[in-house]
Amino acid sequence: MVIATRAEELVDIAKSFAPQIEAARDESERERSMPAALARAMAESGLFRIWVPRELGGFEADLAMNLRVIEEVSKADGAAGWNVMIGTTAGMFIGYVPPETGRAIYADPNAIIAGAVNPKGQAVPEDGGYRLKGRWPLASGCMNATWIGGGSFVIENGAPRVVNGIPDLTMCLFPREDVTIHDTWDSAGLRGTGSHDIEVKDIFVPQERTYSLLSAKPYYDGPLYRGNFINVFSPPVAAVALGIARAALDEFVALASGKMPVFTATILRDKPTVQSQFGRAEALVRSARALLFEVNDSLWQSMCADEPITDEQQVMTRTACAFTAKSCAEAVTMVYTMGGATSVYETSKLARCFRDAHVVTQHIAVQEQLYERTGKYFLGLGFQPFG
Repeated sequence: MVIATRAEELVDIAKSFAPQIEAARDESERERSMPAALARAMAESGLFRIWVPRELGGFEADLAMNLRVIEEVSKADGAAGWNVMIGTTAGMFIGYVPPETGRAIYADPNAIIAGAVNPKGQAVPEDGGYRLKGRWPLASGCMNATWIGGGSFVIENGAPRVVNGIPDLTMCLFPREDVTIHDTWDSAGLRGTGSHDIEVKDIFVPQERTYSLLSAKPYYDGPLYRGNFINVFSPPVAAVALGIARAALDEFVALASGKMPVFTATILRDKPTVQSQFGRAEALVRSARALLFEVNDSLWQSMCADEPITDEQQVMTRTACAFTAKSCAEAVTMVYTMGGATSVYETSKLARCFRDAHVVTQHIAVQEQLYERTGKYFLGLGFQPFG
């Protein structure tokens, strides 16, 4: 196993894991989680530290590097790419807790953070921290995580505390051993993400392992910590879709080069209708990738210059993420359909890509409903990030 020493090595290391990821796909699908040995190896290689501060042994890499790594892993298996996406984006959160806390967490070479931002927890203030309880659905990566985060309302006098007219939200970090995992992830696709429900019933979380989701200031000065969380987190979700789509298109090329449908004397790739449809599928995936990286690069340039992210940039980020997920799912559907009966078997890679691509589109960061806000902006009616 190669361990990254520089951010520039991360894409090649992601590619090098492809044989192991592909070999583990059936187990991952069956067990509904990435195999523990594979997760440890990927953690030790540095792939989960892409956005961890350099001071803590991470790479604090640029936005595009994370997209490229996630895309490569997702080519081998969409669920593996999703696990890496969760771990790398969660690693950025560590920049909002005191350095000594982050140093203690990432002293472990196998450190992986997972969790859920959705505020399903209740954090009651106590001396030095919070008394926490809650149950969070869709906690991707929880089976292999060493630490887990849960978004929570701060509760005072039996009701959520309100700050400047907004409920006070905090993220609490707690060790994996404090968590009960409920086996709920019986999904159509991305089965290997282990996105079960997690629960804590009554634990104390020290203040230094919490930060406000609304007002926390990072402890580090690098450009990675100058962007709005939603803007930075959403493109990696879309990058999973890119990897899945590329895998499906490559698989179809191999299939079409040899398959001769029944009652014909023509190989699949020689059919004009197939050629036309495949050309459109390639256009969908390539145009989505170009747009996603374009808006991502725009964000990064502003973050490096310490310039505020504009409404236009936020709108284009949301547009690109929704467009990428939908376009990739559409392209996968096209090649799945052209694959005929070959595609319908559970063992078919096209079938797996079809299921995974459509599950990606359901994530809030890439859902088509984002077009409502972006369309409103393009029509001159202003931009509302939330609500």
